[in-house]
Amino acid sequence: MFDSGIGGTSIWRAIHELMPNENTIYLADSKNAPYGQKTKEEIIALCEKNTELLLEMNCKMIVVACNTATTNAINELRAKYNVPFIGIEPAIKPAANNSKTQTIGILATKGTLNSALFSDVVNSYTNTKIIEQIGYGLVELIEDGEIDSPKMNHLLEEYLQPMVNANIDYLVLGCSHYPYLIPQIKKLIPASIQIIDSGEAVARQTKKVLLEKVGFNSDTNCKQLFLTNGNPIVLDAVLGGKYSVNKIDF
Repeated sequence: MFDSGIGGTSIWRAIHELMPNENTIYLADSKNAPYGQKTKEEIIALCEKNTELLLEMNCKMIVVACNTATTNAINELRAKYNVPFIGIEPAIKPAANNSKTQTIGILATKGTLNSALFSDVVNSYTNTKIIEQIGYGLVELIEDGEIDSPKMNHLLEEYLQPMVNANIDYLVLGCSHYPYLIPQIKKLIPASIQIIDSGEAVARQTKKVLLEKVGFNSDTNCKQLFLTNGNPIVLDAVLGGKYSVNKIDF
């Protein structure tokens, strides 16, 4: 699986918990983070670069553990490469279907919110007011290891308070980096607001497609490999120092 940095480890955790016997490779393209500020063409090129590196390592399935990459490049990847792809997109459906106030908030990158795929999803929920907020600066702070910094809290308060004032009852986290901000977010919004991310849903879909198209790994002696072109200390920190993290240039 790959992401524009360390955020997709939130997806990796959900997949590894559901399928602990699978060998996994996690590719953190931190050098090019965030993808959300790039053009569609730039995002597609980065996704193809990441995909080809993973295919060289004999991956049987690729999880695009990045909302921006999925919403901008998943169709191109599926058309070009002969391997199953699993994408991740903001979990608007469960939020919209369960909202009592018919008002939900979504915090995501510019690349996700401006994508055609996201627009199509939003337009299908005409009875729900969807308040969109671009999380400027959040990914960069997470990549710099400043999850608990005063600057992070200031940005979150700036982004979330208008949603609270608008009476949202669901907050959708539309970036795989953002689940690492849930403890801070909970301090800034009422407990009645439900926070939704896509991790568990992506893990279930990965398991389903893996069983249908490829099959499970029967060897319990499995390996988890983490690769980054950024600061390995930051990736190691979010993994709790439990796994080997290797820096490579790609």
